[in-house]
Amino acid sequence: MTPTTTSSVGTLLRTWRGRRGISQLELAGRAGSSSRHISFVETGRARPSEELLLRLADQLDVPVRERNALLLAAGYAPRYAQTPLDDPSMRALREGLERLLTGYEPYPALVVDATYTVVAANRGIAMLLEGIPEHLLTPPLNAMRITLHPEGLARRIHNLDEWRGHLLAQMGRQIALARSAPLRALYEEVAAYPVPDPAPDRPRPAEPDGVAPYIALPLVIEHDGRLISFISSIATFNTPMDVTVAELAVETLLPADPATAKYLRSLDY
Repeated sequence: MTPTTTSSVGTLLRTWRGRRGISQLELAGRAGSSSRHISFVETGRARPSEELLLRLADQLDVPVRERNALLLAAGYAPRYAQTPLDDPSMRALREGLERLLTGYEPYPALVVDATYTVVAANRGIAMLLEGIPEHLLTPPLNAMRITLHPEGLARRIHNLDEWRGHLLAQMGRQIALARSAPLRALYEEVAAYPVPDPAPDRPRPAEPDGVAPYIALPLVIEHDGRLISFISSIATFNTPMDVTVAELAVETLLPADPATAKYLRSLDY
């Protein structure tokens, strides 16, 4: 093992530990090691075993893709495969996701990957995309582009400033954790989109009717001349062993008020 290789994995570990705000002593205690050994690993004086490296990655909550990078930097083979979603071995996963999305109708739901490319969506999402220009709907669809582009959903989002700020902050947190160049490029692209002016005939929100205040920031959007409101929920897979699966996220849009729920149930799919 060359000093360059061990130094590389040590640098990566030190970087992840710094991001998590964990001391060498605390990390050592969590991973069943010693602060002295952690120090030696970070400075390149010791090579961590594969088992210890994976324990450290687990305690630092390192993303699966980056765990492979740690292993390679230490001279070990990658532990986690990256299987294409259309691979036959992914059939059960694909079918499960389709059942989940279909079962959530008439409410919108979709599945995206690490760069917000849409890999599956239900008819509730198709309803929201009515009237979107064809150039934004050409595969591969990207949820952030469709949402924030001035010709996309942005022109119909009533609380665009708040929702745009929420999405950009979400992407910023992911970039800080994942060191993803494609995600950073996407962030820079969508953050540079001009913010469309509200349409003069934009519908006004209905007056409150004894409804409890929102429990989270809602997405307030126009559909067919009516304002509807959603609260977004994002789910990921627990303890994934594949990079593709680890980077999938299921986003469901829950009606934020009874009027929205009633309206969606009235639609004829």
